[in-house]
Amino acid sequence: MAKRKRRPRQRAASVQPGIVGPPRPVPRGIVRPAYARDARGEPGPSRMAPVRSTGEIEAMRRAGAAAAEVLMIAGRHVTPGTTTDAIDAVVHAEVLDRGAYPSPLGYRTFPKSVCTSVNEVICHGIPDSRPLAAGDIVNIDVTVYLDGVHGDTSAMFCVGEVDAESERLVRGTLRALEAAIGVVAPGVPVSAIGEAIEGVARPLRLGVVREFVGHGVGPDFHGSLQIPHYYDPRNSVPLAEGMTFTIEPMLTLGGPQVDLWSDGWTAVTADRSRSAQFEHTLAVTSDGAEVLTTTSGGRCAHELSAASVPGRGSG
Repeated sequence: MAKRKRRPRQRAASVQPGIVGPPRPVPRGIVRPAYARDARGEPGPSRMAPVRSTGEIEAMRRAGAAAAEVLMIAGRHVTPGTTTDAIDAVVHAEVLDRGAYPSPLGYRTFPKSVCTSVNEVICHGIPDSRPLAAGDIVNIDVTVYLDGVHGDTSAMFCVGEVDAESERLVRGTLRALEAAIGVVAPGVPVSAIGEAIEGVARPLRLGVVREFVGHGVGPDFHGSLQIPHYYDPRNSVPLAEGMTFTIEPMLTLGGPQVDLWSDGWTAVTADRSRSAQFEHTLAVTSDGAEVLTTTSGGRCAHELSAASVPGRGSG
């Protein structure tokens, strides 16, 4: 078998902000979270307990399945020339079609229904008029509010053929999430999650962003439970059956330090190196973890992402 030729390292110019269109309307019949009914979109302090009831977890399965379905559909629209605003339009329509509310819309005045983070954008990228270009990588972060709870998931997608370093980054970030999910069980300290992520990232020479963490999720978009993606033994809170939270490691090819655009949302790497993120919402079970952000058939967009990256599994 012929050896695959290693493609030369290529770097596009830094991502520049495009034109952000107006928020898309939501029909009156769609139930909104409380912050979406506030002019400033302020959620207030979280009063949600870390552990969910059986009924809440069942609702979160439905919300998670809806989010997973929408993310898979959005990922199929990632092609050169497609704008991130066009992806927002797809996500918005698909979420409404499921009788759900797009959780980012109006959250602390965030103007769009999904986050799209391209190349060096770590997270919270606002969809705009910038078209995706061949060689880009993009994270699409979908959260839906359905039946009184949120389902939160994200995945990376490669725009056409990408360079080898971007492949390494995307592969490694997905592996880091999988490793982190693998350690979740009752009694395990929160610090074990970050330790698992660093155990993948460090050998691959990938930076781990510290400023953004996983979080409790359920009736609140962001609960008080925090899930750092780096190891700190002081994060000794033990996981308990029924806890629900996200794990969403953000890894970088260069330094993990963060800059913020003037829009107050778009977080980028300070050295403008590329960043990647994958995310699932989980529930702690009696013997491990249940991934809540999969379709009713057990699928998720991470499959699409893995299929789009040559050589996955080779490290």
